[in-house]
Amino acid sequence: MCTLEKKGNIFYLTLTGEDEHRLDPVLIDSIRSLLSQVKSGASRGSVLITSGHGKFFSNGFDLKYAQAAGSVQGAKDRLHNMVEIFKPVVADLLSLPMPTIAVITGHAAAAGLLLAMSHDYILMRSDKGVLYMSELDIGMTLPDYFTAMFRSKLGNPSARRALLLRAAKVTGDEALGMGIVDSVHGSEEETREAAQRLGEGLAKKKWEGKVYAEIRKSLYPELCGVLGLKDTIVLPARL
Repeated sequence: MCTLEKKGNIFYLTLTGEDEHRLDPVLIDSIRSLLSQVKSGASRGSVLITSGHGKFFSNGFDLKYAQAAGSVQGAKDRLHNMVEIFKPVVADLLSLPMPTIAVITGHAAAAGLLLAMSHDYILMRSDKGVLYMSELDIGMTLPDYFTAMFRSKLGNPSARRALLLRAAKVTGDEALGMGIVDSVHGSEEETREAAQRLGEGLAKKKWEGKVYAEIRKSLYPELCGVLGLKDTIVLPARL
């Protein structure tokens, strides 16, 4: 489902296997558990890089799991539960005491795109993969924290309209122009190498993680309010 490795100051969280990395309760719980390990093992200069194997970064919530409930109401209850238990994952990433990088080397859709956007930086390959918010196509409104994420992190109204009101499937080059991703690269290997370079550069800064997390939270007051994250004042140990 997912694995965690640490090399030097960099943590590598990887969604494993060749499937779509659908966010069912098992995978969501696994991601939360590994993020807890990352937080407990954090030190000055720590960085998190998250990526996925195969054709997908993540294709969103597991709708087949929801439908397997056997009734319309059961399916709705399962989908609602996934929405609720995924919210703390977003909160964990927004409050993680280190810089975070998402590496998109395949498709990232719906909650999968939100998972990527919960990171500080997004790097994407240009030759394969799209970003896609499927809610309009499947007839589902956006959870409040999804909406807050897009308002907080995507300042371009045209980009928000394309993703949310046109359900556009956005390529890497298009995503760069819209301001959704920070850089695009010609292949999976090049994308991962660029993330590695970025991670190593950030790790060299040796920033205090708690300070980094609090400054990050202060940038997104609406999103943090929806997620229930509160500000904490951190002062230097020595002045």
